[in-house]
Amino acid sequence: MTSIKITKTKNSKLQTTDFENLGFGKVFSDHMLICDYKNGSWGEPEIVPFQPMSLMPSAKIFHYGQSIFEGMKAYKDNASNTWLFRPVENYIRLNKSAKRLAIPEIPKNIFFDGLKELLKIDNDWIPNLDGCSLYIRPIVFATGEGFHASPADSYRFLIATAPSGPYFSGQVKVLIEEKYSRSANGGVGFAKAGGNYAGQFYPTQLAIEKGYNQVIWTDDNTHEYIEEAGAMNIFVRINDTLITGPTSDRILDGVTRKSIIDIANKEGIPVEIRKFKVSEIIEASKNNTLKEMFGAGTAAVISPISVFGFRNKDYKLPEIENSYATTLKKLITDIQTNKTNDKFGWRFLV
Repeated sequence: MTSIKITKTKNSKLQTTDFENLGFGKVFSDHMLICDYKNGSWGEPEIVPFQPMSLMPSAKIFHYGQSIFEGMKAYKDNASNTWLFRPVENYIRLNKSAKRLAIPEIPKNIFFDGLKELLKIDNDWIPNLDGCSLYIRPIVFATGEGFHASPADSYRFLIATAPSGPYFSGQVKVLIEEKYSRSANGGVGFAKAGGNYAGQFYPTQLAIEKGYNQVIWTDDNTHEYIEEAGAMNIFVRINDTLITGPTSDRILDGVTRKSIIDIANKEGIPVEIRKFKVSEIIEASKNNTLKEMFGAGTAAVISPISVFGFRNKDYKLPEIENSYATTLKKLITDIQTNKTNDKFGWRFLV
């Protein structure tokens, strides 16, 4: 067991927090985990009150963007047990991102022992309302100083949490992007690097100004192939077949994506993992074989798309009963919240 110094808050916000109106990622729990990398090794983790941090203006995070993160959730079941969903996958992906950005990898004991202790201390912050959970944000960023364009010599690993409601509410309209790219071959698109998301904001802002909620990203070379939906992986259903693109240097290897594929296979839903063109989706919409389109990720789980836009024309998705999106979301969330048997071994008891 990792030695963890704990300093508890003297001013808890728990009693003044409105758990009926949380929003997503706007309210923060009382404590956070921190651990610093200095002199070639990670130190001992600490749990401290959630509070501001002090960094020098010369800290390399401000200049060269060495920053990675993960997105996880903790859930309460009806017996008030606390569960995580496939946390090993998040840990593996965090270190995969770290390697790509020349950041020292996080030791497994620091990650898991620190996370479990943090969740025990802030256990009352985990909502047990339908559709709510405790969003968990592990972050690693450069704290080392200098204006030289090179990796930092010191870093901070931090885990903060936020009781949260649904990520999206209402119908989601998306615009297929043809000019801007999220990532490219040989780049960092597969990593959860902060800069990947900052680069999405401007094209997404342009789409919002046109009345859409998000952008559908296409390949950087031809803009012919659909790749991701905003910050989520994307699935489409043509007739009864569920289709999603393969992972690559450009596409995040989503935990929810992998879970959907495994559950769909077990439920007998035909799944194809292949590249697919915008033109294929347009044609399927025109001949009424396009049944569904949805984004998938930890924050939203599954977010159905009601309309997609392409070249100044909107294409409406049909409203269908017993959709794959609804069925798969229930199957995943029932596993996450311990409402059904976990045949895959994905739940992790804290």
